[in-house]
Amino acid sequence: MTAKEGLPKYERICKENDIQALFNQGEGFSVYPFRVVFRFLPCADKPVTVRLLVSVSKKRFHHAFKRNRVKRLMRESWRKNKASLYEICRRDNISVDVALVYTATVIHSYDEMFKKTGKAVHEIIKRHGKIAALRSR
Repeated sequence: MTAKEGLPKYERICKENDIQALFNQGEGFSVYPFRVVFRFLPCADKPVTVRLLVSVSKKRFHHAFKRNRVKRLMRESWRKNKASLYEICRRDNISVDVALVYTATVIHSYDEMFKKTGKAVHEIIKRHGKIAALRSR
């Protein structure tokens, strides 16, 4: 079964406590133009979810229409790239919370964001593999 390509409400991180836990307990890396913070959660009785938080700084983009455009592009590129992450999460019965923070000062094209979001997803999968290998020892 493949992941649906939508981005429904339950796949977004909205609660303040969840956001704080993600940034306090999660680990991160950079894939220009993003700073990626992620956190794996065991889900014994809950369904597997891959949740997303998108952030664009008002300091870098003063006008709301530019911030909104960047967020739309980020969400769309995530929506198209999340399927492989869902497969890993279903296989290992875990959930993952991901924050994408836009760090660039210019608006990149959709194609570039799509490629970089794909790199970020593969890096998350790679780091999950390392964590799983350490736990199995």
